[in-house]
Amino acid sequence: MQTSLLNNNSNSDGSVNSGANIAGNSAAETKDMFTKLLVAQIKNQDPLSPTDPSQFINQLTQLSQTESLQNLSTLTSANASVLQSMQVLAMGAQVGSDVLVSATSVKLGSAKVGGEITLGNASAKTTLVLTGEDGVKHNVALGTQPAGVVPFAIDPSALGLPPGSYKMSVETSSKDTPTIAVSGRLNSVRMAGSGNVALNVANVGEVTPSDIIAFNGKSASATQSSL
Repeated sequence: MQTSLLNNNSNSDGSVNSGANIAGNSAAETKDMFTKLLVAQIKNQDPLSPTDPSQFINQLTQLSQTESLQNLSTLTSANASVLQSMQVLAMGAQVGSDVLVSATSVKLGSAKVGGEITLGNASAKTTLVLTGEDGVKHNVALGTQPAGVVPFAIDPSALGLPPGSYKMSVETSSKDTPTIAVSGRLNSVRMAGSGNVALNVANVGEVTPSDIIAFNGKSASATQSSL
């Protein structure tokens, strides 16, 4: 009589425990279940046709592999938690710094907001388009630009833009869809409910660490206020 302890395990009442049920138990419960099933299998084997010892070895190997995967999963989760904590500490040290953030929207008040776009090809006519929450579009002409990084500045007063959030896009004669980055101060770093690190950046709002393109250091006023 041959049975697989990790696939179809028969109880004394004839019911079957699936491997999924065993996998759902804790490591200690899994070991206990395995021992009981192994003893039951040895007791109930046919004396005239005993189970091949290699079957027991295979089952022991499967149990060892299952335990290793469980331990690896626990270790991976612990390491991920440590890395996230280290990331929060590292980012926290940068609070107050001016950063450049990849963004598709900008929050405007009364102050000017700077940023840059990256053109893959030269453009004879380049325009930064700001779309307000009311759907009205406002154009910031950037003129003829070569391929590469093109800085821009948004002056709400000069453009007659009321405070609020604006979506950003770029129109080019080359039909490129360049990336847009906005400059702002890193205000805070926190661990979000999802377990991810969240950063709050002035002029943009909440972003992830991967959205940060560059750290430009702390401004003189920010440095003095921290002293």
